Amino acid sequence: MLNLVLFGPPGAGKGTQSEKIIEKYHLVHLSTGDLLRSQIQAGTELGLKAKTLMDQGILVPDEVVIGMIDSKLSENEKAAGFIFDGFPRTVKQAEALDRLLASYNESITVMVALIVPDEELKKRLLTRGLTSGRPDDQNEEKIKTRIHEYNSKTTPVADYYRQQNKFVSVEGVGEIEEIFEAICGAVKQGA
Repeated sequence: MLNLVLFGPPGAGKGTQSEKIIEKYHLVHLSTGDLLRSQIQAGTELGLKAKTLMDQGILVPDEVVIGMIDSKLSENEKAAGFIFDGFPRTVKQAEALDRLLASYNESITVMVALIVPDEELKKRLLTRGLTSGRPDDQNEEKIKTRIHEYNSKTTPVADYYRQQNKFVSVEGVGEIEEIFEAICGAVKQGA
């Protein structure tokens, strides 16, 4: 089973590359944002707990998110693998994910990080902001904050996977197909 963590700052191209990876490797896409929304919409116990917290402006605790991921893993036991998007964001989450996957006799195969210079990210996000309607893609100060937040919080997660020899970085600037081929090489290297 291929279990891939796709990492990269806002605007790195994760969405574009995720689609291509899912198509090629037949992986189940696990986006924590999508999981939260679907659990809330379905009215599950975890979803209701998450909604209560979110309505109060409180971040959803790791154990709730891990519970949702566990639910998705058990629903897809025959999957070829999973692509984790937006999770883990902290070492604590990475450790929890490792424990969860171990309970299924699985582990993360590889963590692929898309590397894109900050100036390029700002340019991409501002361009995306013209069509996305997302206010956080239209404000340069918010963009700088998001990039800084990503860099400061996720570097330890990259180090965590680096210590396990599961970290591979891929240049996220260039033609979409070239970047995808580099990701496929990273997957092959990690598998």
